[in-house]
Amino acid sequence: MNIARVIVLTIALSAGGVAAYLARGTEEKTRPAEPVAQIATSEILVAKSDIGLGQAVKPEDLQWQAWPTTTAGANLISRASKADAINEIAGSIARAPFIAGEPIREQKLVKANGSGFMAAILPSGMRAISTEITPETGAGGFILPNDRVDVILSKREKNPDRAGPDVVSSEIILTNIRVLAIDQAPKEKEGLNTLVGKTATLELKPEQAETLARSRQSGTLSLALRSITDANKVENRSDDHAQKRSEGVNVVRYGVANPTTAQK
Repeated sequence: MNIARVIVLTIALSAGGVAAYLARGTEEKTRPAEPVAQIATSEILVAKSDIGLGQAVKPEDLQWQAWPTTTAGANLISRASKADAINEIAGSIARAPFIAGEPIREQKLVKANGSGFMAAILPSGMRAISTEITPETGAGGFILPNDRVDVILSKREKNPDRAGPDVVSSEIILTNIRVLAIDQAPKEKEGLNTLVGKTATLELKPEQAETLARSRQSGTLSLALRSITDANKVENRSDDHAQKRSEGVNVVRYGVANPTTAQK
């Protein structure tokens, strides 16, 4: 009799536990989901596909895309403020590349208005001037468009004593100059890490263009490739050093540097 009671009690407790588990599962399933906070968005104009440097933008290259309103700054183009932006931007030239999905910024576009590609992408106040290069004077072809270089002028002059060898002098005449193109290539070719050409087009200020034009007639010009880590570094030269550079150059005789006065 006692054994029977124990069995019945065990069965009853097991059934109660199963019933409670099933009831709890049903309650959890019927419990309404908590509402998810909605993020406010705006429609922003973005690149539908990659747009390369110098490429003319077509309507099919652009599309509207939802963008969080909190991150949609004033420099982005919104549909609410400029609904016809796709048609207005069509025909512009990209002064810098866009990747697919990147917001379109008008600062990176320019209207050509019939001008050539180089004139369209050249920043205001700057000039494009070309100079001849060889693999020896152009860093072996490792200088690519948009790299930064220093321009070095080398001269060979007769020894005033007429007994020794010619005197070779060199100086850096321009620093941190942007390369716009190598020959007719304004951008790096895909799959190539070198670009051997005969001319390099540089982005210069008007006074720098005059310096380059004068120097081209008086010696050999070489381009020294700058590291990407200091491409945008401001040259830190003391007034005394700048004064010495304006008065003379560094002449190398038999591997020994000696100061000399530059001809003005």
